[in-house]
Amino acid sequence: MSQNVYAFTEGHAGMRDLLGGKGANLAELCRLGLPVPQGFTITTQACLDYLKDPKQGLSTDLKTDIQKAIQELEAQTHKQFNQKDQLLLVSVRSGAKISMPGMMDTILNVGLNDENVEALAQMTDNPHFAYDCYRRLLQMYADVVYGLDSQLFEDRLSQARRKEKVTADYELSSQALRDLVADFKTIYQEELNFPFPQDVHQQIYDAVEAVFKSWNNKRARVYRQLHDIPDDLGTAVNIQEMVFGNLGPHSGTGVLFTRHPASGEKELFGEFLVNAQGEDVVAGIRTPQALDEINQQAPQIYQEIESLANKLEAHYHNMQDIEFTIEEGKLYFLQTRDGKRTAKAAVKIAVDMVKEGLITKAEALQQVDAKSLDQLLHPSFTEENLSQAELLSEAGLAASPGAASGAIVFTADKAKDWAEAGKACILVRQETSPEDIEGMTAAQAILTCHGGMTSHAAVVARGMGKCCVTGCHDLNVDEGQGLLHCGDRLLHEGDSISVDGNTGKVYLGHVPSSPSKAGADFEALMTWAREESRLAVRMNAENPQDIQTGFDFKAQGIGLVRTEHMFFQAERLLEIRRFILSSNDNDRHAALERIAGYQEADFKAIFDLSQGQKTVIRLLDPPLHEFLPQDEQEILSLAQSLELSEEALKDRIQQLKEVNPMLGHRGCRLAMTYPELYEMQVHAILAGSRSSQEAGGQDLKVEIMIPLVSLAKELQLLKQRLEETADRYLAEHQMTLSYKIGTMIEIPRACLTADQIAQDADFMSFGTNDLTQMTFGYSRDDAGKFIHQYLADGTLAKDPFQSLDQEGVGALIKLACQKARSAKPDIPIGVCGEVAGDPASIAFFDAIGLDYISCSPFRLPIAQLAAAQASLLNRA
Repeated sequence: MSQNVYAFTEGHAGMRDLLGGKGANLAELCRLGLPVPQGFTITTQACLDYLKDPKQGLSTDLKTDIQKAIQELEAQTHKQFNQKDQLLLVSVRSGAKISMPGMMDTILNVGLNDENVEALAQMTDNPHFAYDCYRRLLQMYADVVYGLDSQLFEDRLSQARRKEKVTADYELSSQALRDLVADFKTIYQEELNFPFPQDVHQQIYDAVEAVFKSWNNKRARVYRQLHDIPDDLGTAVNIQEMVFGNLGPHSGTGVLFTRHPASGEKELFGEFLVNAQGEDVVAGIRTPQALDEINQQAPQIYQEIESLANKLEAHYHNMQDIEFTIEEGKLYFLQTRDGKRTAKAAVKIAVDMVKEGLITKAEALQQVDAKSLDQLLHPSFTEENLSQAELLSEAGLAASPGAASGAIVFTADKAKDWAEAGKACILVRQETSPEDIEGMTAAQAILTCHGGMTSHAAVVARGMGKCCVTGCHDLNVDEGQGLLHCGDRLLHEGDSISVDGNTGKVYLGHVPSSPSKAGADFEALMTWAREESRLAVRMNAENPQDIQTGFDFKAQGIGLVRTEHMFFQAERLLEIRRFILSSNDNDRHAALERIAGYQEADFKAIFDLSQGQKTVIRLLDPPLHEFLPQDEQEILSLAQSLELSEEALKDRIQQLKEVNPMLGHRGCRLAMTYPELYEMQVHAILAGSRSSQEAGGQDLKVEIMIPLVSLAKELQLLKQRLEETADRYLAEHQMTLSYKIGTMIEIPRACLTADQIAQDADFMSFGTNDLTQMTFGYSRDDAGKFIHQYLADGTLAKDPFQSLDQEGVGALIKLACQKARSAKPDIPIGVCGEVAGDPASIAFFDAIGLDYISCSPFRLPIAQLAAAQASLLNRA
């Protein structure tokens, strides 16, 4: 039988799968000899076993193991539950393998009851402290274990503050806290029809069970979906001796980062609260002080914090996020973990640590989340635009960078609804809570009136790359009235504001923003990534602006030119329509000649910019219906242009209409029925390349891709025709050009017969959008109607159009690679679908031996870093 419980002294950092990140790190802190309150960890496996049938409750074996661990903890600490002079209290906290800050549940001060609170008051000679701990337990326990609305308790707290004319909970008198405890217990009886449990062991069992259940609460599921965290990991539970930051003016609690989480600067950064417990800091209920204040008030403790923090960073080779408590002048570390940081900070920290000799370049590449690089391209407000903006507040903290404008909303639900309706909004709250996760995701930015740089809003926003300003204390939200008070000014829900996550300032109205620049550290990291990557990373682009952007990001060629994107300008659309709708060959050829002129100019522009790198041009692919007019006015106008009657045109459109156009007359099927269409495109490609070379261009590497092949015979016939066209043109113009003709694999049958198709293909590239569509039988245009439900209820782990379905679509791709290379071992194979910019998919493509990936220009940095990480992972 597997071991369910491990004392902190039994584990180590390598046991994250079993002990979770928090438990493994607590074990490592103990191993390193740091001042850690003792405790034990209940494993992730115990959680998964429980979740198979939660109605059964905790197993007898697990309860027995917990009891044994408690006895050992009592012996280790020389304290006991229900012992008046040496009273033991514990915290019960979640801790998954991958950090999910604030998404699961925690209960502090477990072990207090009506008898023990008096013992704690006598033991510490501090009734105020004892009853403050008890009222916290009552409120947390009601929320986490029984799901009672915290507002029931907050209302009583507010009444107590008003009655005593104080602003903060810690300013309440001992008698007020005693009265609150009585009130809180009354709430249990009124709402639940039974009292708060006085049995200490029952409290622990209930707390453990609640933490297990919180793995599947809504906010945790949403967070996992956002951050690609698997649902089958489970959470460990850490039961740890309580130390108290709320014992008085010489106690406190705080959070620190060994480097600045927003800028990456090498400096201790953090916040703390005097006379408080840890949840006060992360919940944002009180605005904390800067860490430097400890240095002013207690320099010896600050030096100890600094020394131990540096020791941990050197040990973990990464920036650390550390929770600490000072109990009557004694320092304790409650946990450490790799710190959440902005992309800008992540890049700077990784590059700086290489310069400091702390980590290797390979380790630096693995430290940065590839998806987070999107943040480096976040917009900012220019000085010029800000000079014309009206400043609303400058009291906020720059919690997460970026710049955003939108309408004020006061609830997460409203943010979600507005975003779904296409309205940009800013979520404005007194402070956020984990329940706000969906609204935080939907909003353009987050603004809170309370909280610091380590509050829930700040940590979660940084993790998701969302612009955020916290602690804007000169603003006040009146959610009931739908008002935001800004001094004498009143703003209503729906009014527009602009939030600057780089400075902490808030402006009235909409302020235009501009893209940000990545900087030298980014360039250094990306250079290392390109050196490390086995996969070549190309771009999908066909217009000069996108091509230039791609080469600015050091793309290794153009992996996909979508020629159908070149036909939607008015004069070109008219000619392609003339070609499709004409009823005689002469009119069709005349239209093709005009189209050829446009195409030649397009291809010359592309080749001029290609830098002599491989350029893959996909021949025309879309269904015919995309080119046809839809409404009456458009049909009438086109009929006049084509000198046809409206009735004749409608008849022709009706003849071409398809029941399922995405599976109809498109791709290579167009060329099988209209061979002159692809011949014209190849002619234009060669003419464009000739013009580019004559203008002084570099040697060109042209690769022509035939789309939607499902039969080897299709490729064989079309390739033969196109080679004849190309060879004829080259001979006529006495020109030499190295070109290849390959195919896009996007139909399941093509995967299954890839060995046959490879016989005539010079290269292959997977089109994962269509391959996913045809493998699942999902129309990618219609899947949005149901796929969100599949994701919400876990039927699908990820959207297969965004991240490769490795079990199904991936299996087809792997099989196709094996078959193709069995026939032609050196055939180049790539992928140019949407998932070529997704890190998880890229890791798969590297593992099965693809040669290149191709994605949109602004996703190149993500793809380049992910390709390097995949190369390192798969080599290991």
